[in-house]
Amino acid sequence: MASMLLSRQLTCCLQQNSRLLVSGHRYISQAAAKIDVDFDYDGPLMKTEVPGPRSRELMKQLNGIQNAEAVHFFCNYEESRGNYLVDVDGNRMLDLYSQISSIPIGYSHPSLIKLLQQPQNLSTFINRPALGILPPENFAERLKESLLSVAPKGLPQVITMSCGSCSNENAFKAIFMWYRNKERGHNNVTKEELESCMINQPPGCPDYAMLSFMGGFHGRTLGCLATTHSKAIHKLDIPSLDWPIAPFPRLKYPLEDFVKENQQEEARCLEEVEDLIVKYRKKKKIVAGIIIEPIQSEGGDNHASDDFFRKLRDIARKHGCAFLVDEVQTGGGCTGKFWAHEHWGLDDPADVVTFSKKMMTGGFFHKEEFRPNAPYRIFNTWLGDPSKNLMLAEVIKVIKREDLLNNATHAGKALLTGLLDLQARYPHLISRVRGRGTFCSFDTPNDATRNKLITIARNKGVVLGGCGDRSIRFRPTLIFKDHHAHLFLNIFSDILANFK
Repeated sequence: MASMLLSRQLTCCLQQNSRLLVSGHRYISQAAAKIDVDFDYDGPLMKTEVPGPRSRELMKQLNGIQNAEAVHFFCNYEESRGNYLVDVDGNRMLDLYSQISSIPIGYSHPSLIKLLQQPQNLSTFINRPALGILPPENFAERLKESLLSVAPKGLPQVITMSCGSCSNENAFKAIFMWYRNKERGHNNVTKEELESCMINQPPGCPDYAMLSFMGGFHGRTLGCLATTHSKAIHKLDIPSLDWPIAPFPRLKYPLEDFVKENQQEEARCLEEVEDLIVKYRKKKKIVAGIIIEPIQSEGGDNHASDDFFRKLRDIARKHGCAFLVDEVQTGGGCTGKFWAHEHWGLDDPADVVTFSKKMMTGGFFHKEEFRPNAPYRIFNTWLGDPSKNLMLAEVIKVIKREDLLNNATHAGKALLTGLLDLQARYPHLISRVRGRGTFCSFDTPNDATRNKLITIARNKGVVLGGCGDRSIRFRPTLIFKDHHAHLFLNIFSDILANFK
């Protein structure tokens, strides 16, 4: 299949969608430039309901081995291409969820297939090293070509990991070690510290905390769960830590109609952040760091103004807390900038930035001062995977060559404009339309309506995702273009018109 994808020629171009915008019911699709129809299909094609009979059989098989209740359907990745996901029953769907926001340049991208076919790259994929002790000869070079080529401003150091949770978990550790080293005056560790840490007691295990926000999601490992507050099912039955939780602004929409109210809401939340830092210090628990997402994703696509983040950054600096920006879901270009926090316009936006998903690998960037002062302090067997760095370097080349950051801005505007139009026509079904780049979402009246809309859309050939209590989120790939937005909007307009 891979060689077929590469050898087929550009044989067709998308025909201009002739449907016109009539009474607000149809969206004009600009003709796409010539595209490789072997890479991106020209539309959905449905053969069964989803999940279909083959998916249901496979669900039954998998459920006998593990709890498979979260599975939506089984996929045929050999046939999936571009923005389209094909399932095992032959249904072809426009994917606006892209594996929970983790596919950067579409399925089976020719550039990545070519990369895997090159003989000199085989060893990178076959021989996975324990990077902390036995890295390959070209590892530093690969990091420079990939991650360091897009490093956030002021963060020259990077450590790779395998997923978002372990990225945040180890970032917490780096922050705690940094803070303790400051308190210690950069002196040597004492015998008491070495002995007490072995039995989970201070001073070796200091009573530090990370401040997080209601609605935030930072992972499912133990430390990350203490900062995750999006859904109860994530946290139920798991022991946790007494770490402060601040309110995240709940903005009112449309933003231009609620400027004063939203400013007051953000001021209230910032005041609470400072109060919590002081309160915890009084009870001998130090807030060593603050963690926040540029857009709370799992918690409901909750936004705050750039000014809110600027002021939060100032609070962190004022109180000597590290400022950790979790870009696991927002990073990689979907907001129109490579890192969503770049929208804030700060010279010093973060001390640590975590990443995963569209970045192909997990890990975190950090300032020099957060560098571990001894080996094995930030460590595990894999510490990421060199093959992912190789693929990321190619992804970055494609992003630059095809100007995909500007594409995210342009396609996102088409999507958001269409959603606002649908909100005006179906206010009983859609509210609080919001977004940055293609990172868009809206609210539905309740969870049942949201889930029903997602199911209907899937059976019409569109994959969407939910978040929060009643939101629908859009997480398309970076190659999602205007005509894909118009295609979706036409389908979804019909769904809303006939929704009962």
